[in-house]
This record gives sequence, C-alpha cells and structure tokens, in this order.
Amino acid sequence: EGVLLGVPAGSAVKSVYSGRVVFAEWLAGLGLLTIIDHGGGYMTLYGHNQALLKDVGERVNTGDSIALSGDSGGQAVPALYFEIRKDGKPVNPANWIR
Repeated sequence: EGVLLGVPAGSAVKSVYSGRVVFAEWLAGLGLLTIIDHGGGYMTLYGHNQALLKDVGERVNTGDSIALSGDSGGQAVPALYFEIRKDGKPVNPANWIR
C-alpha cells in the first residue's frame, strides 16, 4: 500500500510534513517504524529503519530527521518503506516523494 525506496543505510529519513509521532518501535514486517499523525486524518509511515530519532508524543516539523534508513524487518538490502494514509485508507504517495 506504500512504496519501497532504495536508499543507502544510515540515510536521514525526514518527515514530509509537520505533526506528532504516534508510533515509534518495532513492527513485524516493517521493522523499526515511525508513524506521524499530521492532523486532518493524514498519517505517514516510515519503515525498515536502523534507528529511530523521535519518540512517541514528540512534535516534528517538515523536513525534520525522524530516523536513519536501514534493513530492519526482513529487508535484504537497505530501503525505506513510505506510506500515506487518509482516514485509515492508503493514498498514492507519488506527490510527496522527492
């Protein structure tokens, strides 16, 4: 439902928009995962990280580093899993990826 982006291990993972961290821990299949609630029903998910830099409850701004990319959660090579949800349903992330 999201996209898997090949990135070098240890790359800074940045928030696409401001919000509050609502999940920051291991999740089977996605490894070390951060979920940010942006309000208005929007959430972003960032998975397969090697380190998480923000804790649950922390506010983040657009472009803040929230994690370091890696290969956790069963990835054979370093990659970032990125997903956007609106009211719990997946949204095409193409407009948010640079």
